[in-house]
Amino acid sequence: MILSVEDAPFKGDKNAKLTLIEFSDYQCLFCARHFRETLPLIESEYISKGKLKYVFRDFPVTTLRREAFKAAEAARCAEEQGKYWEMHDRLLIHQKLRLEDLEPNAQALKLDLKEFRQCLDSGKQAMKIHKDIAEGQKAGIKGTPTFFLGFTESNDSKIKVLKIIEGFQEFATFQEAIHSLAQK
Repeated sequence: MILSVEDAPFKGDKNAKLTLIEFSDYQCLFCARHFRETLPLIESEYISKGKLKYVFRDFPVTTLRREAFKAAEAARCAEEQGKYWEMHDRLLIHQKLRLEDLEPNAQALKLDLKEFRQCLDSGKQAMKIHKDIAEGQKAGIKGTPTFFLGFTESNDSKIKVLKIIEGFQEFATFQEAIHSLAQK
């Protein structure tokens, strides 16, 4: 399976041998648990050392969580002002989100509120999120979080997926998957 990471926010070395793509929902409890418990270990062991490129794709499950789509839009609107990861983190930390909480989060990040509001109200980031959802559905995602691990093609936005990890998993699961591919 091949997945695109074009226009998707990422951390780490863009030319790392391996890429981990997370399809996630800002209001998913298991996604927040991954963010709190597992991602910091992945980040310190692999991302910060240039061994892994970590890509975030939106997969809001709006049938279960009404505000999930707007939360994804808020992160993308923050990205326009260079604060994607800061908003990403706030949204996963403060999951009891209501729509009226988005602006105070933007204010806490010192975003230009007028710009942020215009972006959010216009829905201009919605197409990117719909693109993520469509690609996730095509890849067979049944729930969040879902992770795809594969080789990074240099100078390409496509990832050849070799492993799929579904749901919340402990660090050891990722460690095993990463090590098995790193040896290839």
